[in-house]
Amino acid sequence: MKTLNVIKQNGSCCTTIKNNEVQETFNDLNKNLPTVIIGAGPIGLAAAAHLVEQNQSFILLEAGNEVAHNIRTWGHVTLFSPWRYNINKAAKALLNETDWQEPILETLPTGHELIDLYLKPLAELAQIKPFIQLNSKVVGISRELSDKMKSKNRLNQSFKIYVEKGDDISIIEAKAVIDATGTWGNPNPANSTGIWLQTEKVLADHIEYGIPDIKMNTSRYANKKIAVIGGGHSAINTLLSLAELQEENPSTKLVWIMRKKFAEEVYGGEEKDALKARGALGIRIHEIVDAGKVEVVTPFYISMVKKGEKINIVGSLNGEQTVLTGFDELIVNAGSRPDFSINNELRLSIDNVTESLQALAPLIDPNVHSCGTVRAHGEGILRQPEEGFYIVGAKSYGRAPTFLMATGYEQVRSITAYLAGDVEASQRVELELPETGVCSSNLNKSNTCC
Repeated sequence: MKTLNVIKQNGSCCTTIKNNEVQETFNDLNKNLPTVIIGAGPIGLAAAAHLVEQNQSFILLEAGNEVAHNIRTWGHVTLFSPWRYNINKAAKALLNETDWQEPILETLPTGHELIDLYLKPLAELAQIKPFIQLNSKVVGISRELSDKMKSKNRLNQSFKIYVEKGDDISIIEAKAVIDATGTWGNPNPANSTGIWLQTEKVLADHIEYGIPDIKMNTSRYANKKIAVIGGGHSAINTLLSLAELQEENPSTKLVWIMRKKFAEEVYGGEEKDALKARGALGIRIHEIVDAGKVEVVTPFYISMVKKGEKINIVGSLNGEQTVLTGFDELIVNAGSRPDFSINNELRLSIDNVTESLQALAPLIDPNVHSCGTVRAHGEGILRQPEEGFYIVGAKSYGRAPTFLMATGYEQVRSITAYLAGDVEASQRVELELPETGVCSSNLNKSNTCC
């Protein structure tokens, strides 16, 4: 049986708010309450560092047993954005007050290195560590005494964050909430229509979502027939790792299934790419496809996967009903989607196409933009109808795959400035990216991602 604890800090809420006085609300309303950050990944920890910089109180909640828990699941992957773009300025300033050794800024970290050389030292700082709560799963957020339907006196009410910790449920009171929970643990299905079918769930033991560590799972994939589903960088990452496995295990058969009309659409700029690591990615995948190490099936639209003697994939190829047969394993790299279940009792403005924030959608729509053409944006764009509540990081982009870590850092810099009362700073843009952008990939000998 779960027990209930209520965590409340002293504060008052008695401000009458006019439409043009929203910002003053954060100076006066519940001013002694903390800001709660949900998710202790790079963006959540950056928000904490900026709140320290602004001398604002906060609580940082993380569902995992360590900070950046989700990154550990792809820790073997290397970013192709160098350290220079992955270290937050406020975090760096705090770390520089200690004996922290800054990585070489032009080198490319793995996910494990991002945690161990940067995020964990940041989380251990005296200004941050006492305010991190691990193994703390947020299950819901609401206003005090109100569900989504209630409007009267709503802005004068604090936020209540419901947190599961083992068999206990705690309620934390906050003046503002920053949701940095990301999308990584909520993948899209193999099905091209985006619908989760029971037939796919039945095959869970033979389907991996994301970028598996092939070297740590050789017995699972060696000398098997494997379908890699997806036409983005994650799929290429997976195929390059499998191609290395194939060199030592020649009976390994690789089939690349995607919806793009031609595989060449995925190769990118190759040798012309201004980011050498990203260009090398395109060159290498092009080479292994041309060498016949990977069979490409495209444009293929999956309608379902079915369990037979082995796994069969049913779909449409060039308009013809087709069944691809005989697979031992599937690796699905079809992207992720946001989970808004914890936000159900808040008033949100979400785009019905991208599932990103409504005002952000035109800036990031992957039908129009790559990550190289998404510009920095701040509090004004990210503001929700639920004043004081913000969705940041990958979750703010919904299903769009164009999110950059450095852009997330700019999001929380702007938001925390606004919450601290510095409107002018919140309206500035303090982020510059190369015109090429800093997108994601993985090269095993020169591994890269994000």
